[in-house]
Amino acid sequence: MNDNQSIGVFDSGYGGLTVFKSIASKLPQYNYIYFGDNARTPYGDHSFETIYQYTLECVEWLFAQGCPLVILACNTASAKALRNIQQNVLPFKYPDRRVLGVIRPTAEIVGDFTLSKHVGVMGTRGTVNSESYLMEINKFFPEISVSQQSCPMWVPLIENNEHIAAGADYFVKKYIDELLAKDNQIDCIVLACTHYPLLVPKIKTILPDHINLLGQDDIVADSLALYLENHPEMTDRIARENKTIFFTSGDAQVFDTQASVFFGERVVSRHVALKASAR
Repeated sequence: MNDNQSIGVFDSGYGGLTVFKSIASKLPQYNYIYFGDNARTPYGDHSFETIYQYTLECVEWLFAQGCPLVILACNTASAKALRNIQQNVLPFKYPDRRVLGVIRPTAEIVGDFTLSKHVGVMGTRGTVNSESYLMEINKFFPEISVSQQSCPMWVPLIENNEHIAAGADYFVKKYIDELLAKDNQIDCIVLACTHYPLLVPKIKTILPDHINLLGQDDIVADSLALYLENHPEMTDRIARENKTIFFTSGDAQVFDTQASVFFGERVVSRHVALKASAR
């Protein structure tokens, strides 16, 4: 296993599968390992330190499986752990490894989707409270005004497969209304959680037609393709056998059933016990 050089894709649960689905479609030739930390999901309401420790443990586990490159397909982990890992862990412990997130690729292109220069961001409490999108978008587009809205009920609804039920409509409309009440000039909304694409059909029935809805799946896939093109030294380390292995820290049978909804095809996973799973 350790000789299998794969691209690692990590999420706190199932949401990262929406990103991985797009990555695997765009770059099918590579080997991948997907790891969902389902035993400790959701990350959104945990403290900064807890999210950092959980994320680091999962990244190091993927490194141990032979992944020279890991994608944090989780906005909360990208917001609260990525920078610390990149600046304080990789240079000293893993100088030949790389970890990338989902926030920067989105921030780099959001300006192409707004005419009013007023953008909304919808995410978990952890992502919103980190203000990572505010900071990243401001780096690339200082003229854009960003309003944020936390949506604490969306992930639980999706994780419990209740997002397709009529009862979910209330919470979809509630958070959209609260965001638009903050700024009625918003013409682009970023779905800053990889779970949220499963709510897109409901969101579109509520959202005014002039507002662009920006998901992250294709954005992250395109960004990874460009990264690999620009870093052949990394690309050369990744096996091209079109193989994928799924792992979860939770119950594998439960994961397989739910993951198939997110991934769009049958998923068969293996359970792995993390040291801090019971925390």
